[in-house]
Amino acid sequence: MTDRDTKFYIDTERQYGASNYLPLPVVLTRGEGCHVWDIEGRRYLDMISAYSAVSHGHANPRLVATLREQSARLAVVSRAYYSDQLAPFLETACRLTGMDKALPTNVGVEAVEAGIKVVRKWAYEIKGVAEDKARIIVCRGNFHGRTIAAVAMSSEEQYRNNFGPFPPGFDMIDFGDPAALEAAITPDTAAFLVEPIQGEGGIIVPPDGYLSACAEICRRNDVLLVCDEIQTGLGRTGRMLACEHDGVKPDGLLLGKSLGGGLYPVSMLLTRHDVLGLLGPGDHGSTFGGNPLAAAVGLEALNVLVEDGLIENSMEMGERLIAGLRNLASPLIRDVRGRGLLIGIEIDPDKATGRAVCERLMRHGILSKETHETVVRLAPPLVIDADTVDWAIERCRETLAEFC
Repeated sequence: MTDRDTKFYIDTERQYGASNYLPLPVVLTRGEGCHVWDIEGRRYLDMISAYSAVSHGHANPRLVATLREQSARLAVVSRAYYSDQLAPFLETACRLTGMDKALPTNVGVEAVEAGIKVVRKWAYEIKGVAEDKARIIVCRGNFHGRTIAAVAMSSEEQYRNNFGPFPPGFDMIDFGDPAALEAAITPDTAAFLVEPIQGEGGIIVPPDGYLSACAEICRRNDVLLVCDEIQTGLGRTGRMLACEHDGVKPDGLLLGKSLGGGLYPVSMLLTRHDVLGLLGPGDHGSTFGGNPLAAAVGLEALNVLVEDGLIENSMEMGERLIAGLRNLASPLIRDVRGRGLLIGIEIDPDKATGRAVCERLMRHGILSKETHETVVRLAPPLVIDADTVDWAIERCRETLAEFC
């Protein structure tokens, strides 16, 4: 195909689509494993994997087979009925995460919204907070989505600009500081909602022991600890859950992205029994949440994660990638940080922008994405192998050398 074909797709999307992203100038048409191809036939290593949604790799054969089989049998029915797919999905998700009960949703921010509702209900009905007084503590630099409630919790000015008024009930503290959490808690505090690693915030890894200290503070003050693992969970950091690095079992857990195996939107709120157990018929609902197709894909996504050793591979390949990037010793790199296959390269803003580095990486066959202007995010599918990691490190070396 010609450059005009690429230009046509880009121009047409810009004409008719809302401008909610700033994509790299590439038009993709198919994917397999860790790689994608554009309409010109060029192959790229996908080093963003749709923000962990494609953790199992593009067109994972087991997941594609499950999707095809279940969609031909029964795809969507109302939750007004039971289906034979939801129960085993819920049971497996609870067993693997150590949670008691689960509420299936569609996209990640829907799980966030459900979490806000149930922790408030718990505060009123169990903790005894006065009506409409419950508060939730969040961290600066967080990313919990872009609905009105999620934006109300955000410190990012662009996410908030001209979208108010916002719902009240949220208190903001610095990330990585347990003392700030303790100081912010009041008798009306229902929960502390936190990402174990801030992804959109720039792959910010808190000090060791941060989450365990927060868990102890929450227990002592009768506050629910809710971990948003929509991007960090399900093997991304080399553990099933990122909170496991600190030995923490939260009271509530948010999952999404890779739960749908890169094929279907599947997310979930999981909690201990006395939290989700408060919901009665009509308190919450979703036409598509927990439909048979979503449940079948989600269950197989969990099975593949465990049976194919993707969590262990994430840890091993992540250590290899981080070590290789640090050994580059490029003057452009201020820091390389992350866990497992969630990695951020912080670029010296005096020498280049994150966007410029990502555009140059694309020319070398790597697709990545900048965050906070100075951080290049690398989060490939968990199926990546050692040869591909080494190839990526060399492409990064070549790319960074062009700026010197």
